[in-house]
Amino acid sequence: MAKKVRASHILVNSEKEAKDILAKLNSGENFEELAKKYSTCPSGRKGGDLGWFGKGMMVKEFEDASFSAKDGDVTGPVKTQFGYHIIKITGNK
Repeated sequence: MAKKVRASHILVNSEKEAKDILAKLNSGENFEELAKKYSTCPSGRKGGDLGWFGKGMMVKEFEDASFSAKDGDVTGPVKTQFGYHIIKITGNK
């Protein structure tokens, strides 16, 4: 079976905003609450949850970051055509 990843993300328009949110995460703030507050993606309403996805389902930069991280990792900012993502890996299979 092909590898799949489950991830949540927070999508914002600037690298500075992404770094500010990362600082909040590093000081113990809740990822899902920050996603609801700041993410420009509709998934923000669900705490940033994108569900399970396989290779080829996301833009390359997002996919590369997601598939190279482990469960529980938070990575970013990752720049794509949509903006800057902070990605939290919530599952691997």
